[in-house]
Amino acid sequence: MNNDRDFLGREPLGKLLMKLALPTVLAQIINMLYNIVDRIYIGHIPKEGALALTGVGVCMPLIMIVTAFAAFVGFGGAPRASIFMGKGEKEKAEKTLGNCFIVQIVISVLLTAALLLWNRGFLMAFGASENTIEYGVAYMNIYAIGTIFVQITLGMNAFITAQGFAKTGMLSVLIGAVANIILDPIFIFVFGMGVRGAALATIISQAMSCIWVLAFLFGKKTNLRIQAKNLRLEQKIVLPSLALGLSTFIMQASESVISICFNSSLLRYGGDIAVGAMTILTSVMQFAMLPLQGLGQGAQPIISYNYGAGNKDRVKGAFKLLLKSSLCYSAILWALVMIFPRLFAAMFTSDQELLNFTGRALRIYMACLILFGIQVACQMTFTSLGNAKASIAVAVMRKFILLIPLIYIMPHIISDQTTAVYMAEPVADFLAVSFTSVLFTLQFRKMLRSMEK
Repeated sequence: MNNDRDFLGREPLGKLLMKLALPTVLAQIINMLYNIVDRIYIGHIPKEGALALTGVGVCMPLIMIVTAFAAFVGFGGAPRASIFMGKGEKEKAEKTLGNCFIVQIVISVLLTAALLLWNRGFLMAFGASENTIEYGVAYMNIYAIGTIFVQITLGMNAFITAQGFAKTGMLSVLIGAVANIILDPIFIFVFGMGVRGAALATIISQAMSCIWVLAFLFGKKTNLRIQAKNLRLEQKIVLPSLALGLSTFIMQASESVISICFNSSLLRYGGDIAVGAMTILTSVMQFAMLPLQGLGQGAQPIISYNYGAGNKDRVKGAFKLLLKSSLCYSAILWALVMIFPRLFAAMFTSDQELLNFTGRALRIYMACLILFGIQVACQMTFTSLGNAKASIAVAVMRKFILLIPLIYIMPHIISDQTTAVYMAEPVADFLAVSFTSVLFTLQFRKMLRSMEK
């Protein structure tokens, strides 16, 4: 087979994973800056920084839902496009890209309308208090307008990476992140716009990234191009893509549900300071999640392409490399958080009371981070192999069956109820990794045997 992406089936795995994963990890770290830089600047607004940070923190469930919908389409369609390319079926791969592009636009319009109409009600339900609600509403009213830019940038960028253009995918994110870092202090402090300035900087930056992504996918350098003939929705193309993306959607959207559960419980037991600390804890957790997802995205084209091409040994080898790399990263970050918790907390606040509280909570909340490389590597590999059922099972188990019930059960077991809420995370992580390891071992062997047949 002569395929313009055949280097995915030929190059040495170590060199190939480094070549593809390094830009995707950098892209995720840069993407993390998008979310975190706003909070760093907001947390240091004179006099009102702590309350403003808590108010914007309550917006995170809504922002997570927006990015989850982008992943729903992009992270489901992109692996299927890679598998089609591995089989030499370029026409089906391009149809997948075109159909996902249209679905992304439709979802963006619906989300924008919902966020503009009901953001105040959502934020109050998500743990905002009378002290913090106005900060959250001010941020979301502006952020909602840029929903389509966020959707297309994140969703369609997955198709750039899936073709092996990892550096181009990284640049998509880099353009917006650099713009955001420059614009944030200008709008927040120079123009005195506060949280509105942070939101405006974000949507302008995402618009710049969106233009870059579309220019590439409509251009001549890409192997899979968005073409008018592929924009008519086909059930047999759209539904399998959405089914495969459902696990990533559940994984990311459930962060929103979990954030609501955490915030409402913490507001009850610990007040605004406990909710403010949770904003910082979830921000630090992104230091773990996003680079690990970047490693998985770097490995995805290799695993998907070689699975489509029937190269069993390369699929197995790519997974082992992904697992080792993920475990190394999660172990190093875990050690840093355990040794220097206040250093991570100080990135987001200079308020001494919030800093002291968060430093203690961080060690509890991230106690099982050391094992998280296993969870993410297995789940990303399930998605890369097109195994939607197993991928969904892993996501549902960790978030809905374990973590959400534990948020409400733990305060009845441990006397310090605020600490008990934070402890739900490491307990759920330990149980989820155990379940995932067993399921993956069984399913991976089964899929490798099916390749032999």
